[in-house]
This record gives sequence, structure tokens and C-alpha cells, in this order.
Amino acid sequence: MTKADLIEEVSRVVEMTRKESEVIVEAIFDSIVRSLRNADKIEIRGFGSFRTRQRQARIGRNPKTGTRVEVPAKKIPYFKPSKELKDVVNNSDSPVEAAAASEAPTL
Repeated sequence: MTKADLIEEVSRVVEMTRKESEVIVEAIFDSIVRSLRNADKIEIRGFGSFRTRQRQARIGRNPKTGTRVEVPAKKIPYFKPSKELKDVVNNSDSPVEAAAASEAPTL
């Protein structure tokens, strides 16, 4: 799924215009990026958490020439999925089918 697909899905589900949905999706992504830049942890219950990890400086190798290159220390974004997300992904039912089944009225 691409960002455009996500925007289209949000506009369809929430019955908004594509432009309004694009603003919502962009605001969510911007909030996540801003929080990670400030070294904050983002936790979305039932989905997962985003955080940054510090990578140490190291000596790398240029694969083309074989020369040694110093790679500086840096922060990288890291996503850890929740147990619920792992279970849904590994379950044979899709989340849409599972949600629809749980909401089905009983007779």
C-alpha cells in the first residue's frame, strides 16, 4: 500500500474528500516524524510503537573500491509491532473479516 492508497482508503471509509483525507494522513505522519526527531516514543495501543535507536560510529567498506570508510554515529527510526498486530498478521482471517464477524448480530 502506498501513501496515495492510504489517503484513498481514509477518504472512502470516513466519507471525506480526498484533499481532507490527505491533510489528516499528512498530519499523522508529521506528528510521528516530529516526535521521533525530539527523541520521544510514540505508542499506539493495539498497533505498535515507534522510537529511535542510536547506532554507534563504525568503520565500513566501500563495496565498489574496497576502501575503508568511517560511518558516523546516527539515530535510526525503529518500529516494534504490538502483540495484537502480530496475531492479526499471523492469523488466517483478515482484520476486516474478523471485525465484521465480531460485530455481526446474533439471532
